[in-house]
Amino acid sequence: MGRLQKLVTGFVTIFILTPAVARNVFPNVGPQATNPNIVREVRHELRMLPWYGVFDWLEFEVKPDSSVVLRGYVVRATTRSGAEAAVRRIEGVTGVTNEIVVLPPSPQDQRLRIAVYRALYNTNSPLFRYAIRSTPSIHIIVNRGRATLRGVVDRQADAQIAYMRTRGVRGLFEVRNELTVAGEPPE
Repeated sequence: MGRLQKLVTGFVTIFILTPAVARNVFPNVGPQATNPNIVREVRHELRMLPWYGVFDWLEFEVKPDSSVVLRGYVVRATTRSGAEAAVRRIEGVTGVTNEIVVLPPSPQDQRLRIAVYRALYNTNSPLFRYAIRSTPSIHIIVNRGRATLRGVVDRQADAQIAYMRTRGVRGLFEVRNELTVAGEPPE
């Protein structure tokens, strides 16, 4: 499967991100992280949040003093508080600064999220393969009618297709493409 490892267990298929792809999905923004175990554990805990989904985006930074700064956008306050609580429980973490933004509830934004999701992931889309993962790797952040695409794709062409399909959704004021290509350093 290339960049993904596929594990089939009974009726459930689990896709496991390889370390190179996982670094892009939950990047360690801090260049001088002191403890790689903390980085690995934070990445794991954020991935395991029960309410973390395609309409959320989380990232973190591990400071030299082993404190963690959480950033991103979520649609539920429980995801924000759950991320902070999960990271606080990690052995060796000295403190947590939670800068995660809870997006304001808006029926219009929710309609736009669903419309972008359908545009990206319908069964006729070349991006459908990203939708079959437990959490699709293209995340859709909609805030006050403005969409941002974040995450990791396999090729630059996929990032461009995602951008063009999102631009075609009626009602969006702006679309920002912040997708990165697996294996390439983020800009």
